[in-house]
Amino acid sequence: MPVGECGPPSGNHVAYNRVFPTAGRRPDRPFEGASRAYALRSRTDENEYRMSIIDISEVKPGSHVTLNYRLSLADGTEIVNTFVDRPATLLLGAGQLSPPLENILMGLKVGHHSTFQLEPGVAFGQRNPDLIQRVSLKTLRDNAMIGESFNPGDLIEFNAPNGDRYAGVLKEVNETSALFDFNHPLAGQAVAFEVQIIGIL
Repeated sequence: MPVGECGPPSGNHVAYNRVFPTAGRRPDRPFEGASRAYALRSRTDENEYRMSIIDISEVKPGSHVTLNYRLSLADGTEIVNTFVDRPATLLLGAGQLSPPLENILMGLKVGHHSTFQLEPGVAFGQRNPDLIQRVSLKTLRDNAMIGESFNPGDLIEFNAPNGDRYAGVLKEVNETSALFDFNHPLAGQAVAFEVQIIGIL
């Protein structure tokens, strides 16, 4: 997490003879020049500190963002809505949101609240017919709990050879195999993404 410096930046010191100038100083006011220089320096440091606070208040890659968000379809059907429960805290780049939705958050500041309309396929990609595939019943059982039953519409997770996990929606089952749709359930859909940024770390 970037942290703004509370003191003056390293290497930005003021030389001694600029803080305490000798030329033009009145004998009865020996620190008049020093006071003006210090006041100017203080205002400069305060502005630099304020700028650092502004910089870290924007959503950036790797930010922990606390937010309310609502994801809904074009017909108003809600997929996720944290406004009715409690805010979510997400680590950007951890895969908790799709990359297009994360990109929308970049640069937003605390207090931002708006709704973004995304065209079909933008948020979760276009539907790919090649991702509708048959899986043997053996593979299905190997990835299931003992005694677990399956019904069309179920979302089933599978283990990939590299250790990752992927999921597909079961479409149908016959005696030897099951048909799965491995597209994202919202692939090809237009969605509305309402966001309210509450905090950034």
